[in-house]
Amino acid sequence: MNLDQFTAENAPTDSAEPFQRENSYTLDVEVAGTVMAKAGSMVAYTGDVSFTGKASAEGGITGFLKQSATGEGTPIMAVEGDGHVYFADNGKKVQVVELGADESITVNGEDVLAFEESLTYEISTIDSLAGAFAGGFSNVYLEGPGYAALTTHGDPIVLEPPVATDPSATVAWSGTSPDVEVNRSLSDMVGQESGERYQMRFDGAGGFVVVQPHEEHV
Repeated sequence: MNLDQFTAENAPTDSAEPFQRENSYTLDVEVAGTVMAKAGSMVAYTGDVSFTGKASAEGGITGFLKQSATGEGTPIMAVEGDGHVYFADNGKKVQVVELGADESITVNGEDVLAFEESLTYEISTIDSLAGAFAGGFSNVYLEGPGYAALTTHGDPIVLEPPVATDPSATVAWSGTSPDVEVNRSLSDMVGQESGERYQMRFDGAGGFVVVQPHEEHV
């Protein structure tokens, strides 16, 4: 294709939605105030926009996502101003959800891309998974109303409880909560950890669990 065709086919599209996918891997957010996003996920922006780490009144970082492999962390950043910001995360697919006032979702901290400031968010850790993830397994609870974007390796599948999942492949859940189980039959594997050794079991009626076709070891 010539340059005019190339630019026309790959130009941003207009939308009335504040969160929209420009393609499978890039999120376009219309910023008019403040949006929260995973630090380091901005790939481009237009307009008058600033990026700052989200800090508490005590000076510490809030919204702190643990990176278990290094013991370090990636803060959520506040994106402020007026313009369009384009987010992406290592070629992972972008999934956009809109939460109503009475809806919530819990997302693996590694898979949170961006969300509106109107959402209530809380960071927590499943310490019982410390054997599989150094420091535990961090997740972000998001409660509406508002938009949120998460990322997945490949196309996700949404399952209803009861279901057991590999923590490394578990992206998010809503209307249910996990119990952690250990598969003793795999506890004697020498020199390696198996995702199947630790399992997240979701029981009860209602809710859903999002998994991806990829084990994300972090």
